[in-house]
Parts: sequence; structure tokens; C-alpha cells
Amino acid sequence: MPLDPQAVTFLNLLAQTGQPPINEMPVAQARVLTEALRDLGGPSIPVARAEDRSLKGPGGPLRIRVYTPEGTGPFPIIMYFHGGGWTLASVEVVDPTCRRLCAGTGAIVVSVDYRLAPEHKFPAAPEDCYAATDWVARHAVELQGNPHHLAVCGDSAGGNLAAAVCLMSRDRGGPAIDCQVLAYPPMANVFDTPSYRENAEGYFLTREMMQWFWGQYLTRPEDGRHPYASPLQAERFSGLPPALVLTAEFDPLRDEGETYASCLRQAQVPVRQVRYDGIVHGFFTLGGVMEQGMRALDEACATLREVFAGRMLRA
Repeated sequence: MPLDPQAVTFLNLLAQTGQPPINEMPVAQARVLTEALRDLGGPSIPVARAEDRSLKGPGGPLRIRVYTPEGTGPFPIIMYFHGGGWTLASVEVVDPTCRRLCAGTGAIVVSVDYRLAPEHKFPAAPEDCYAATDWVARHAVELQGNPHHLAVCGDSAGGNLAAAVCLMSRDRGGPAIDCQVLAYPPMANVFDTPSYRENAEGYFLTREMMQWFWGQYLTRPEDGRHPYASPLQAERFSGLPPALVLTAEFDPLRDEGETYASCLRQAQVPVRQVRYDGIVHGFFTLGGVMEQGMRALDEACATLREVFAGRMLRA
């Protein structure tokens, strides 16, 4: 399909800024620019409460932001991990997304400010995300949450981390996770898939940018073969939670997300995989400028409501 007109407008807007690609900037400058993406996430939906908390993480204090919906608990819980190539962004950037998830599912959303590369390389980020998930499961009642209805969700690198947390939870005996919602996740440290060749440049996320992100994240290339860094490297996919995997047509990461969905399906894990045509990487958290982002969020909310209601996820 041709590019969605709103994606074209977004790409033109980026080009007009005159900024160099992220992979050609100092990390500090890239972080400042990335924070501005919050304004493209759409209107700030009101929730009953949004508060920052600090818990003891593997590397020191770990900040989480807890969004509580209107109503009376106990509520289901969604752990949210932001994108940004494990190097950029924060809970602030995905605040509009988390508010919409909270209001759209009637669930508590816990957004995790995990440690970023290159200061903190793999496995700092997945260990932080797993620790936060385990802490929330154990303190669910304190948060007005239901520990028996727990899901993970993430966009881009956050989708990678959500999948890693599912592997870690399975391998470490808990906590139990009902569902994983992954938006265009990077799932392997490889750059030669058809979608990488088709979308190497010109569509927001580029091959060179992803190579730069992986370079920031990994201490050594062989770390990229660890399944908690590259979930497609897992020896088995059985025993993982049902999944909703969202991909974008004009995205270098399209194929690895869809391959992960296929691996889950072959392992008899219920999967719903949706490709959004004509759109580029990042749309899930850019709903203020791309309507397909709002539709994807609605899809995520509907799927999570379905799972929390005890209905089987179907393709």
C-alpha cells in the first residue's frame, strides 16, 4: 500500500526540523529531542490517579509511575515498558499512551523507568523490568490491583523488554502473566530481513539507527544472542503468555515481530498478529498525529479487556 497521508505529514515534519539522524547525535541531545515526542501522543486522558513511586531495583532505586482507573478495585494490572532503543525516552514520553491504556481497559498501568544504555548495558533494562513486574505482582493489593490478572505491554524496545520479561517469568517460576502486547518490537540482533532491506531508510526508523541502538545496548556482539536480548533466540516458545503483536508495513522491524508471532503460534500459544498497512514505526505512541496509532491502542485495549475477562485470545 502507499504511505498513509498522515505518515507522510509526520515524515515531512521531521525533515523540516533539519536535525541530523539520532544515530549521528550525542546521546544527551537525542534524549532531549525524544522527550518532545510526548506532545505527539494525543490528548492527556484523565485517570483517577497518577503517581510516581520508587522501589528497590537491581541497580538501585527504580522509578515507576502508577496510573489508577476510576472505579473500585481490585483492578487488573498492565506493566508498560517504553521504547527508545533501550537508550532514549522515559515514562514522560509515553504518559499519553499509558493514560489511554488505563482508561480504555479499566486496569492499573505501571510504567517503568528502567535504566538506559549506554550507561547501563544489557541486561540492566530487562532485569529492571522483571524486578518491577515481580514487585508489582507481590504488592498488587497495596496498589488496589489483582495479582491474578497481570499483563505486559511495550512499544519498540519496550516490546522487546515485555517479551523478555515473559521469558524471564517463565524461566524463573513467576510471576504469572496473562498476556503480552508488543508493538513493533525488535526481536533479534540482525539486519538482513526483507523488511530491513525494503525499509532501510526514509521511514523514520532506519537500519543505521537500529545498528546504533544495538551498539549502545550490548557490551559485545555475542550478548545479542541471549534470548533476553533477542527473544527470537529462545530455545522454546511454549509456556509463554498469549500475545497481541502489532507491526507496521513500512518498518525495518516488521518481519521480526511477525516471525515472533509465528514462533508462538507454532508452540500452540494463542496469538493475534495485526499488521498496520501504510504506516511507519512509532505509530502506537504517536496517536496525536497518526489515527492508526489510536486504532492500534484501541486494539490493544480491546484485547486486554478480553483476556482479563477470561476469554481465549483468538487470531
